[in-house]
Amino acid sequence: MTPLTTRPADDVRPFRVDVPQAAIDDLRRRLAATRWPDPETVPDWSQGVRSENLRGLAGYWERQYDWRRFEAELNAWPQFVTTIDGLDVHFVHVRSRNPGAMPLVLTHGWPGSVADFLPLVGPLTDPVAHGGDAADSFDVVIPSLPGAGFSGKPTGRGWDVDRIAAAWTELMARLGYRSWSAHGGDWGSAVTTALGARRSDGLVGIHLSTPYAVPATIPDVLSAEERRAADGLARYAGELGGSNHLQATKPQTVGFALADSPVGQAAWIYEKFQSKTDNDGLAEDAIAVDAMLDLVSLTWFTNSAASSARIYWDNRTATMSGPRLELPVAVTVFPKDVPRMPRSWVEAAYSDLVHFREAAAGGHFAALEQPAVLVEELRTGLRSLR
Repeated sequence: MTPLTTRPADDVRPFRVDVPQAAIDDLRRRLAATRWPDPETVPDWSQGVRSENLRGLAGYWERQYDWRRFEAELNAWPQFVTTIDGLDVHFVHVRSRNPGAMPLVLTHGWPGSVADFLPLVGPLTDPVAHGGDAADSFDVVIPSLPGAGFSGKPTGRGWDVDRIAAAWTELMARLGYRSWSAHGGDWGSAVTTALGARRSDGLVGIHLSTPYAVPATIPDVLSAEERRAADGLARYAGELGGSNHLQATKPQTVGFALADSPVGQAAWIYEKFQSKTDNDGLAEDAIAVDAMLDLVSLTWFTNSAASSARIYWDNRTATMSGPRLELPVAVTVFPKDVPRMPRSWVEAAYSDLVHFREAAAGGHFAALEQPAVLVEELRTGLRSLR
């Protein structure tokens, strides 16, 4: 592993989002000039994003979506950049006013950004103002993954989840935290699991909404819940695995297309929201259109389609069978996540399981779909570690 570059704590620079108006105007021109493919030949999403739905999304993006609204929301929170292991790491950092607040690093996945967690910041840092108890207060740190959002783009290979975990450990130390916790979903869960496996300095425990708890060898005899999980794994690797496979093998190839076509970028992300949320037929049932376009726009303006996709390439040998963890682990399983892990596998993977709950609703994007539930699960799951 590449050694981290030791820098003083004052190497933390304020950051503010300011997209030039020319870039916004260019986006709208590109959207208006889209060359559309022929429509799909099926009446469903089995061939990918439906033309009718994407045309509607792109039309709204071009004529009604307000980037400046989202930019102001981002800038309402304290943002910073610091250089770790030769890379600029962008992060949101909000300290609670309540004494004894537990530091918590929240890591997003793909597609995702720090914005996924912004609705959680108020309830986590100021629980009393949101119907909670001051004893459940958190200091919140939300970094952008390497190559994603406003973090730097690696110029060399090797930014796997272990290296990211090492960077996050340095980040928490640089911010002065000697005792802290971590949460993640999707790739954020993989990074958080790596934090737990390396027993990072000061880490007291973790919470996962995507537990990597698949047995190294799946038994021949399975319970109903385990069979559902095995079927979900097959679906995840099969019909839902197209973008994962491409990004793990040829992220640069798809990057050329996504960097040049905003509609292509929108389709690439929209399909993930469609296929992995707890919706009633459309992704918009689970995640607001503006929230989806916030992420699509952030990816577009930072030109980070290829750089954010390389996390798949750098971790292409990883499996869903994560390491066995010995530190305290809290888990919340959401019913429409793919794959959805059964409690038996979770208990086998984490010897000190301090909390387990199956939520009533929600899919793979827990922070975006069920923010209030996730807040309560973080409070409950990590309470015994204070």
